Amino acid sequence: MTRKCTLTEYDPLPVDDDDHPSNSSSEPTIGDVIFARYSRREALKGFSAVAALSMMGAMGGAVAARPARAESAASLTFPEVPHGMTETHAVADGYEVQTLIRWGDPVIADAPSLDPLNQTAEAQGSQWGYNNDYVGFMPLPAGSQNADHGLLCVNFEYTNHHLMFTGVARGKLEELSDKQVDVEMAAHGHGVIEVIRDNATNTWSVVNPSKYARRITALETECVLSGPAAGHDRLKTKSDPTGDKVIGTINNCAGGKTPWGTILFAEENFHYYFGGDPEQTSEAQNYKRYGLKPKSRYAWSRYHDRFDVAKDPNEPNKFGWMVEFDPYDPASTPVKRTALGRFKHEGATTVVNKDGRVVAYTGDDQRFDYVYKFVTKGRFDPSDREANRDLLDDGTLYVAKFHEDGKLSWLPLVYGTGPLIKENGFASQADVLIETRRAADLLGATPMDRPEDVEPNPVTGVVYMNLTNNTRRQEEQVDAANPRASNKHGHVMEMIPPGGKGPDKDHAASEFTWNIFVLGGDPAKPEDGAKYHADVTENGWLSAPDNMAFDRTGRIWIATDGAPKAGLADGLWAAETEGPARALTRHFYRTPLGAELCGPEFNTDDTALFVAVQHPGDTKGSTFDAPSTRWPDFDESMPPRPSVQVIVKKGGGVVGT
Repeated sequence: MTRKCTLTEYDPLPVDDDDHPSNSSSEPTIGDVIFARYSRREALKGFSAVAALSMMGAMGGAVAARPARAESAASLTFPEVPHGMTETHAVADGYEVQTLIRWGDPVIADAPSLDPLNQTAEAQGSQWGYNNDYVGFMPLPAGSQNADHGLLCVNFEYTNHHLMFTGVARGKLEELSDKQVDVEMAAHGHGVIEVIRDNATNTWSVVNPSKYARRITALETECVLSGPAAGHDRLKTKSDPTGDKVIGTINNCAGGKTPWGTILFAEENFHYYFGGDPEQTSEAQNYKRYGLKPKSRYAWSRYHDRFDVAKDPNEPNKFGWMVEFDPYDPASTPVKRTALGRFKHEGATTVVNKDGRVVAYTGDDQRFDYVYKFVTKGRFDPSDREANRDLLDDGTLYVAKFHEDGKLSWLPLVYGTGPLIKENGFASQADVLIETRRAADLLGATPMDRPEDVEPNPVTGVVYMNLTNNTRRQEEQVDAANPRASNKHGHVMEMIPPGGKGPDKDHAASEFTWNIFVLGGDPAKPEDGAKYHADVTENGWLSAPDNMAFDRTGRIWIATDGAPKAGLADGLWAAETEGPARALTRHFYRTPLGAELCGPEFNTDDTALFVAVQHPGDTKGSTFDAPSTRWPDFDESMPPRPSVQVIVKKGGGVVGT
């Protein structure tokens, strides 16, 4: 089914809480810094403010889309997918999309298949969860580079009750029963499945039963907290007076992998889940900075006291962390690593530094919030997996400050240094980590335009950061230092550690440099101030970059979240990061109506690309009973179902060429 849909039919959803920043910092924003860096240099050449952003020499100088020229030919040779909105997905010619697993499909052996009219928490707790996000491919056996057999480790970020349950309208929490709330809680968390490829047909499938299959849920899975904040009085609750345990994990967005073969997954918008008035708690200042409000987006606090801050005021402090677990051990307990800080983590990706320490990069996905890195105290031992288990409990967390001259300073978030002292409400390192945002405010970090995925390029060692957008910058704030008011398109930045290429770079250094890789938007519209390679086509431009992946050659693959607000579906774009075709983005995959693309993730030889399609059919007026699409089943008895897909080249071969 490929009926085309207009933007009017799409009718993007109302602005959400992510558009209401809680940061009152007066520090120059990243928009100020970008303009100050480039406009001074370009002003000498007679360029205007917008031209200063759209004529950066390092970025190619595009001001309008045009057909690609032969001299710019890249290794990415696939035919581009056209922009558009349809009820099903689209992929570049020459490629095949296989749907591996959908919401409600069995994960645990003997689990039932989805019965959409008779859902139970027990069934959902053994089935594939909702709104799959992060995807991690972990080869089997552990430690191998097997490209044909492995584990897929996938987050389930949140639920859309109006698409999950019959007769429930969007936002009508009073219509949700206690049983439906428990289904929602069971649909959150994480899932592990075993997948294998039939090389004769180039077809992937889920292995069931599998000894590795697992569901981690917000309803039942016990997690432990470790690191400096574990056991602190501010983490002690009625259900856990020790302060080092918690049931469940919520709003699991992106993630990452450790060098020792474990998975990291994020807790992002945890503030959505709590009811009760945070102003009436001892954590009022803390909770205000994280956006907690008396009215929750979920009905959980109606049936579970721990999600009501009036009844259990410390419970929110147990969320907003990075979670680590071992996918190769289905009995392993998920661990919330408090040393990495508490905020709305998009994810955390790691790299082994040249001195053996491990560095984890992570963004705080809120308008006007910050980007961080964590540097372990200990060093990675590739010969002893067990010795690495707790490396993420001890080290230093840093927050980024971007300077006009292209320098980037990493400011340590360490109790007792600078303003992080008792007089400012910090009595220990635990307090600094529980209130990471406020600590970063006091240090003067640079407010960013929604830091999403932050990942090191495995070939060059340059660290890339997707900044989705910042629509809260008002027209009256536009001046020479802020040329992109209502930055709805976002941009991609490069953070460059000192040293040589790849493994010779020093990710633990306190000073980096920075650059702009892409400024999103339509290059045919001067008012967008977009910036790509000069030969970007009419389908090659993008809006609202979110997740990313790198293939083995160092090419970047950018997934988007929010492109429909710019008139195009979300999807996946790829580009070279070096050479004459640098920043020449090409459109590879397009999501179905209302969906966002998450993941993406390659297998070990780049012959398979896994993607997660989240909230298909989530458009204005769309409901369980009358959805705007029934992707991927297109069965009148089934609602739209978030799913994980794998993309392969017809006839085999590396994806992208």
